[in-house]
Amino acid sequence: MSKRVVITGLGAVTPLGNSVPEFWDGLKNGRCGIELIDRFDTSDLKAKVAGLVKNFDPENVISKKEQKRLDTYCQYAMVAADECMKDSGLDTKTVVPERFGVIVGSGIGGIATIEEQVIKMHEGGPRKVSPFFITMSITNMAAGNIAIQVGARGVCTCIVTACASSSHCIGEAFRNIKHGYSDVILAGGAEAPITKIGVAGFVSARALTSSEDPKRASIPFDKDRSGFVMGEGAGILMLEELEHAKARGAKIYAEIVGYGATDDAHHITAPREDGDGAKTAMRLACEEAGTDVVDYINAHGTSTHLNDLTETIAIKNLFGEKAYDISISSTKSMTGHLLGATGAIEAIATVMAIKNGFVPPTIGCETPDEGLDLDYTLHVGKERDIKYALSNTLGFGGHNGVLCFKKWED
Repeated sequence: MSKRVVITGLGAVTPLGNSVPEFWDGLKNGRCGIELIDRFDTSDLKAKVAGLVKNFDPENVISKKEQKRLDTYCQYAMVAADECMKDSGLDTKTVVPERFGVIVGSGIGGIATIEEQVIKMHEGGPRKVSPFFITMSITNMAAGNIAIQVGARGVCTCIVTACASSSHCIGEAFRNIKHGYSDVILAGGAEAPITKIGVAGFVSARALTSSEDPKRASIPFDKDRSGFVMGEGAGILMLEELEHAKARGAKIYAEIVGYGATDDAHHITAPREDGDGAKTAMRLACEEAGTDVVDYINAHGTSTHLNDLTETIAIKNLFGEKAYDISISSTKSMTGHLLGATGAIEAIATVMAIKNGFVPPTIGCETPDEGLDLDYTLHVGKERDIKYALSNTLGFGGHNGVLCFKKWED
């Protein structure tokens, strides 16, 4: 018999703040977390802005000694996991360790460490390479270190599907609990790609905007959109089997009721022009949830020409005339695109929207492009009762991940 799965804890490190309350406050008030990059010289780069994490201090969670052995992406993940654990009120002594899991992904992993260590080897030879190079750079270490941090001895995996990574992590955690393999799973993603090689790579791929105005850089659905803005951070959600949560008196944010995963099988970076892969993923998530109506969609909305257009086409093709009744927003307009962590922080945004009955806005869009005529909640958020909501994440390689959340009703 299938189990019901609920969200009982949240943790976030984002360009809008290093906790869920700060993140949600920024979203609700339409604050822009994008700014000029000041960590390295960008004079020879066409991309100048990013969604940067600010005032990050992991010392209450990670000792200074341990920080030196962890890439920044992993530190983001561990701090978000700590907040999530505290928020959930879970006493790990009451959990069967083998039924407590961690599924946390990253699109790139420790790219800052890779960049740093390659330079060291180039300048000083192999002996200059850190003995922690491998464990700092590999992509599974966020999941592994969180498992050590919380004593989770059950399933511990890392899904890497570019921008869809953390949505797939959450979806697979949902299925794992739904089918009875685990009771509790910390799921999400982390990314720290704002390095010179990271930015240069995406610039060379012609994916990033060259706008130097932070407020006109990530402008989903706007006719002048010209590429996405890179972001960084982490999002962790606690997924828990309903009866397990009720037995300990846990607060419940929302229920996760559907998951769709597909691939475009079309192109390594460009989506299908008919949006069929995204449409199918949304359909599968809705079918599993048992609904053909949704009130809110947190769109992938990257501010690239093809993504915003094909995602809109997919929504229209699936929902028909009902598409015009759906509130839609791209929170990337405020955070930038967190790559492998984007699905996780947007899942948190979706859960908070349901919990608070409030649709966050899409900022920066002044004139919607031709054919982009849905309700994108421009400029200012709005109150709305949300029963069902989708969170869409569409990644390089054609990977599509869609999560369906439902307002908690006992």
